[in-house]
Amino acid sequence: MIDNAEIAEILEILENLEDEDQAVKYLKLFNDSSKKLGRLLLNLDKSLENKEWKEKCDQAKKELDSII
Repeated sequence: MIDNAEIAEILEILENLEDEDQAVKYLKLFNDSSKKLGRLLLNLDKSLENKEWKEKCDQAKKELDSII
């Protein structure tokens, strides 16, 4: 997961982007990706087997890292 200091840094970078449309796009991508990872980590989908859950968590983390 991302700690609060990292989130603050990301938000500061986005706030300082000259292109507001681009900042909004990246903020939405960041929010969607972190939400997806958070839901997986909380294991809200009880139908997932452990191996499948782990693979989905790894993939979601990679997606979030690519945005960051």
